[in-house]
Formats: sequence, C-alpha cells, structure tokens
Amino acid sequence: MSDALEVFERHRGRMFGIAYRMLGSVIDADEVLQEAWLRWQGVEHSRVEEPAAFLAKTVTNLCLNQLTSARARRETYVGEWLPEPVLTGGRFDDLGPLDEVAQRESVSFALLTVLEKLTPAERAAYVLREAFAYSHREVGDLIGTTEANARQLHSRARKRVAADQPLRPVDPGHWRTLVERFLAAAQLGDLAGLESLLAADVVSRADGGGKVVAARNPVAGRDRVARYLVGALGRFGAGIAAYFAHANGEPVLVAADPEGVRAVVFLRFDGETLSSLEFVMNPDKLGGVERQLSRIGGVSGLGC
Repeated sequence: MSDALEVFERHRGRMFGIAYRMLGSVIDADEVLQEAWLRWQGVEHSRVEEPAAFLAKTVTNLCLNQLTSARARRETYVGEWLPEPVLTGGRFDDLGPLDEVAQRESVSFALLTVLEKLTPAERAAYVLREAFAYSHREVGDLIGTTEANARQLHSRARKRVAADQPLRPVDPGHWRTLVERFLAAAQLGDLAGLESLLAADVVSRADGGGKVVAARNPVAGRDRVARYLVGALGRFGAGIAAYFAHANGEPVLVAADPEGVRAVVFLRFDGETLSSLEFVMNPDKLGGVERQLSRIGGVSGLGC
C-alpha cells in the first residue's frame, strides 16, 4: 500500500462520518470520499503538515458544495425526502462507535432530518462541533470563516435543533414489545387494536422517490394512519417479512422479501403510543443497507 493511500485509509472513518452527517446520504458521502481521494493524490504530501486537518477540510468543503446542489435536487424530488439509513451496532461499524448517547444522537435519523432545515454552513458548524468536538477556531478553519462566525453559526444551529428536538427513544426492549403488538394488529387488519397503539396526532411519512409505490405526502391522524397501514399491508405485504435491527443508533424494522430489502422503518413512541413512522423505501437509498447485510449473509444474518 502506498504512503498516500495508507494515510487516506487511516482517516477514512472520520471523513465518512463527517460526510454522512452533513449530507444524510451514503451515496453522496461515498462520492465525496472519491473526490477527496483524487484531490489527495494531486497534492505534494511532503508539504501537508497535518494530513488529518487537510482531509477534513477537503471533505467539509466538498460537502458544502454538495449541500448547495442537493437542495436544488430535492426541490424536484418526488414525494417525501428522508435521509439514507445506515445499519449500526454489533457487526456494523460504518459510522464508528456509538457507545455513548451523544454519539448515537449525532447520527440519529430524527436529527439528520432536522439538520435539513439548517443552512449548509450551519449544518457544517453543528456537525463538526457536536459530533467531532472541533473547537470553534478549528471549525472556522475547516469551513473557511472566522472563529467568531463559526461560533455564531454553531449557536444558531443548536437553537434550531433544540426547538425541534425529537422525542427520546423508549427502552429498546419495551420498544420491541410495542412494535410486536403493532405488527400483530396491522397484519390482522385489526383497526381498533391498531388505533389503540397510535397517538392521536401520529404522522406517517414514506420516501419512495417516485420509484416504488409510496404515499407522496404525510399521512396524519390516528384513523387515517391506521387505515393507510392496513390497506398498504393488504396490497403490498405478501411475501414480506419484518426483521428487528438497529440503524442510526436506534432500533428499526427491516422489511425484506426474497429479492432484497424493501424498506427500513423508523418507529417512535411517546410513552405507550406510536407518534411517528418513517418508511425509507427508495431503492437507491437501500443499496447501502443491502451492502452492509451482504457482509453477514443477508437479512437472515440479523438473527431476528
């Protein structure tokens, strides 16, 4: 392995972590790393005093450019846009260790969704400071601004995130019990039983990207969501099995059939009732999960 490649690989985990948190997309993060590698090859390495800082700055600026173009693309995106999930825990370490609450929160699906509301510079300042503990001076260096402005960007971002802070997840064991009850009611078409598990203001969102059948607008309200779920399972649920897994530091359902993964589902509870459901169904956004599962022999390797 060449020295240049060895240095790049040594810092790949942090670079991917920055890119994924900033972009909410494995596909885009991989593209950023490919471009960063090309740029790294094109510099005189003996003149780079701190390769880690150079590579982090390169990735950060590539992400800022990506975010600008991504916003334009999302204006024409078909239906709801959700981040791209990444399996975590156990044998999946693509996002690095998530042993602490702060580490899990930095990649949580809910947080990535909230970060979409920030400007690219605010998002960069928040990710670099909160997830990677860069100082305000270092953040300023990485995004090309002053320390004072980096501090202001981070402060604005924290306030906006705090104003839309998602619910804390329930205990994983209790979450699984609630989800099992939810699945049983939905599969039986038990509307009354299903409604009893749904919050009055429950919201269901699905991201199919116009490539699979999925609701293009949020479905809100206990009665509407219950009927929508029972109807969807009746029409499209044949042959699909649900597996318990973890993604983005929280428990999820992976829906799959013999041909592959069909959805990753994030279910959040407020106490004993389900407050939100998010279905990632766009096949393009499931490719990374498929690749992760291939390393353990497919969904059967989840052991759920």
